[in-house]
Formats: sequence, C-alpha cells, structure tokens
Amino acid sequence: MMLNIENMVCDRCIMVVDSLLRRLGYTVSSVTLGSAQIAESLDSDALASLAGELHSLGFGLIEDAAKLTAQKVKTLLIGLARSGSGTRLKLSAWLEERTGVDYRTLVNAFSAVEGRTIENYFISQKIEYVKELLDYGRLTASEIAYRTGYSSVAHLSRQFRAVTGMTVTQYRLGGRRRPLDKV
Repeated sequence: MMLNIENMVCDRCIMVVDSLLRRLGYTVSSVTLGSAQIAESLDSDALASLAGELHSLGFGLIEDAAKLTAQKVKTLLIGLARSGSGTRLKLSAWLEERTGVDYRTLVNAFSAVEGRTIENYFISQKIEYVKELLDYGRLTASEIAYRTGYSSVAHLSRQFRAVTGMTVTQYRLGGRRRPLDKV
C-alpha cells in the first residue's frame, strides 16, 4: 500500500517515518520524500491510528488529490532549490516533465492548498538554502549566488531582501532560518 505523507522535507524525515512504520510492525518496502510503500493494506481504523502517530511527529497522511499534487510539487521544488540549476530552466516545463501533469493543473492545485504561487514557494526555498549556506560561513556571497543559481550577487541580494526584509549582511549578523516545512 502506498502512503502519501506530508511535511517530509529531508533525509531525516525519511528515517523518522521509516522507523515509525517498522516500530508499528509494518513491512516497509521503501520510504522516500512524501511517500512510503508498505506491504500491508490498512483499513480505515488502522489508517486513522497511523495518521495520529504521524501527526505526533509533525507529519500527516494525504488523501486529498489536490494536497497530494501540492506535496509532490513541494518535494520537487525543495530538491531543485538545492540543486543550483533553478534559474537556468523554465520552471513550468521542468515541473510538467517531472510530474506528467499540465502546469495549469499543478498551479491550481498548489495555489488552492498552499495559498501562494509555485514560483513564490520556489523562491522561498531557494532563500532558505541561501540562509543555510550563509550560516556555514564558508562561502562568499558570490560563491553562494553561483551555487544557488542566481545570475549575480546583486540578483541574489535583491531577492534575499524582498523575501526576508533584511540584507545578506544583516542576516549574517543575526538572522534565523526556518524549518523547511514552515517555508
């Protein structure tokens, strides 16, 4: 049985969900960002119980089609934001290719569930990755701009300020990151 799970945003989330499912006695075939495959078929009571367990860890079961579509888009965008190639491609075509779903359908489902655009979410994810790189303190702004797919430091700086309300320098002096599931 395929379980679609929301708020899975990193490898640690995969480990936590895998561990939970095994602890509950399920035969786990695979766990990836946003989903888990188990051998068992669950009735509505078992699904409700599992949903409660997942909820206690900050996750949730997704049964609604629009929510599932939005979660798939979010998972893809988190990976893309961290790949550095995000501004070198057309986001709509990239998402259509990865999901097999028309971009207009993706936009409608995503906006209905998230209350914002796909592009806004993607930019927010890129800025969170920029914050992470700034926190490490090993890269210059120019290196970060290149690594995150920005065409220039000026472009990165403008977008950073528009999203966070502070400059890159102000962030380095005391800014805070947000968990990826809260972006």
